[in-house]
Amino acid sequence: MRLVQIAQHASNLRRAAEFYSALLGTEALALFDPPGLLFFDLDGVRLLLEAGAPSSLLYLSVPDVRTSVQELRGRGVEIVAEPHVIFSHTDGHLGPAGTDEWMAFIRDSEGNTVGLVSQLPG
Repeated sequence: MRLVQIAQHASNLRRAAEFYSALLGTEALALFDPPGLLFFDLDGVRLLLEAGAPSSLLYLSVPDVRTSVQELRGRGVEIVAEPHVIFSHTDGHLGPAGTDEWMAFIRDSEGNTVGLVSQLPG
């Protein structure tokens, strides 16, 4: 079994398309309006943005969360929580041994919180 799709609330699809295109560095995969469905491809998993979806907490992998937050702040994105280490991987069970798991949280264009995650040398 594998994850195929994640849905996220978006009350304004055009605004969400602009925000997520910039955040993900890619254009939308498809827009169907009506009925109001916007899709992005996240490495084989579809991200569906639609008004009828509940808010979800997405965690997106970025190369270096510290750099990403600086860039996003410069574009006016609200930073909910600054980059910080949440876990050190010692055994390789949840991430490469010898790395620290960094996270930060931002607010998207639709008011949802999005987590940014990096695994960096400890």
